[in-house]
Amino acid sequence: MIGIVDYGMGNLFSVSKALERLNAPYFISQYKCNLMDADALLVPGVGSFRDAMKVLDRTGLTELIQAFADTGKPVLGICLGMQLLFEESTENGQTKGLNLLPGKVERFSGKTAEGEAYKVPHMGWNKLRFTGESPLLTSLEEDYVYFVHSYYVKTNESGVLVAVGDYYDVEVPAIVGRNNIYGMQFHPEKSSDMGMALLRNFANLATERKTEE
Repeated sequence: MIGIVDYGMGNLFSVSKALERLNAPYFISQYKCNLMDADALLVPGVGSFRDAMKVLDRTGLTELIQAFADTGKPVLGICLGMQLLFEESTENGQTKGLNLLPGKVERFSGKTAEGEAYKVPHMGWNKLRFTGESPLLTSLEEDYVYFVHSYYVKTNESGVLVAVGDYYDVEVPAIVGRNNIYGMQFHPEKSSDMGMALLRNFANLATERKTEE
């Protein structure tokens, strides 16, 4: 069963409906005791990095997510939830993240190295380019997914990059992962067949984990 972390800033309805369409069992909770019993954890998110971390820190969910990650069970962050997995963000001032993956979240500059202006936020359909291996990509081919974000991850460790999307001269980490920690910058629940297939592969990880226990 997938536990969806409810901290008041997630796209809970659309994510839960997507899991229902996949017949993937899930529950939504803000309680640490319930979430620790899940087979996998999903961290959604819409809004400000700083505001999200304030809520997670205040409610003890920061420690919960970190402790859950230490169990080896799968963790998936979506959109802001993916950004929270990293070390820190510059959004609304320097803010520490969950520190589960190496990297920093920064705002799109809005201007290429050649001086060409581009729109921020990055919004719309972009094609994924696979750059690494991950169980999330099982039986999948590169396809389009739907992005809505003004901040993106910068990391010096290419090993965490599973797929990227190009936005002007920025290579945007779109799917990340290391060990049992996974993230998707786009909205899989709004990304048609490709998004649903990615969520299905994550749900399969939860099932496999439960079978191993």
